[in-house]
Amino acid sequence: MEYQEIKKILKQFAESVKKQAIGNLRRNKNNRFMTGSSSGNLEGSLDYKLNEYPNSLNLEFSMLEYGSYQDEGVRGSKSTYPQSRNSRFAYSGGKKTIAYKSLDKWMVKKNLDGVRDAQGRFISRKSLRYLIARSIYQKGLRASSFFTRPLMDNYLKLPEEFIDAFQLDFDEFVDQINLTQ
Repeated sequence: MEYQEIKKILKQFAESVKKQAIGNLRRNKNNRFMTGSSSGNLEGSLDYKLNEYPNSLNLEFSMLEYGSYQDEGVRGSKSTYPQSRNSRFAYSGGKKTIAYKSLDKWMVKKNLDGVRDAQGRFISRKSLRYLIARSIYQKGLRASSFFTRPLMDNYLKLPEEFIDAFQLDFDEFVDQINLTQ
């Protein structure tokens, strides 16, 4: 079977998810920092692949690893944002802070060389970096759902014809299995 119509619908679905996810990253400025990169490469890494097998199709989405942290959030060691409470990722164990290198790059971009606290005392960039890292570790990262939301929204909009065509293909597949037994 060629599954031409199903492939066409799956490609449209994947393109729509990808376009909306990139739009969410840009709109929410989640395309950089917080879990590993200040470069903005996350949107460039979003992609999909439609794999064809003799009796099935498989649609795979891919992105840089920290995209999963941005999408699902990360539970903190002491408290968690409500949006991140179901995340499979968590700060815990012996590691007490997050990677300082990513914070350094972000702080340089934000021009945070040092700031004054509420009492007017100077806080060095090194101390500020430690405080930010500790806060992220304890509170976690808020889930943005930049990818999950478009995926689910588009999934719910899949045309009825696709569902019907998929059911027909599945029924035919089951018939083929029954014939070989």
